[in-house]
Amino acid sequence: MLKKRILLIFAVILSFAIAGCKEEESIGKNEKVIKKNWNESSLFESGGYTMIGEEGRLGFIYDDSEVVRFYPDKEQKYMWHFWGEERELEGELKVVATHENEDEDEEIFVTSGGLGAANNGADKHAPSNMALPKSGMWKLDAYIGESLFGSVYVKVHEK
Repeated sequence: MLKKRILLIFAVILSFAIAGCKEEESIGKNEKVIKKNWNESSLFESGGYTMIGEEGRLGFIYDDSEVVRFYPDKEQKYMWHFWGEERELEGELKVVATHENEDEDEEIFVTSGGLGAANNGADKHAPSNMALPKSGMWKLDAYIGESLFGSVYVKVHEK
């Protein structure tokens, strides 16, 4: 009897652990949405500005106010900032976005040249105009040259 209870408890714990890895939600007859465990990136301060991203690595000016928030298809200017070695900061910046419920990537921004000089406490910077097409969580992968430099997670709010 004790062995059966221990086995049952172990099975329940294992079930919760597996279920915690991903959440599925049915939205249609045969369509499922897989929600990844993505959280919005942290805000941090640099050069007198609030930024979102990974402090000391990459981020862009963003303070989660109504003015700068992401809304579906609302294009806005965002100033990217990068910290790193000179050799890893050489090349064009390309930003590729992925929605939490989709596997396809969408290129949302590419510079026409390399990164700009030091700015706001960062080693390099680049202005961008970005818009994301629908609400939800998005992962923005920043590539410098051909290498992934880092990712920023943002929330696109509903209108």
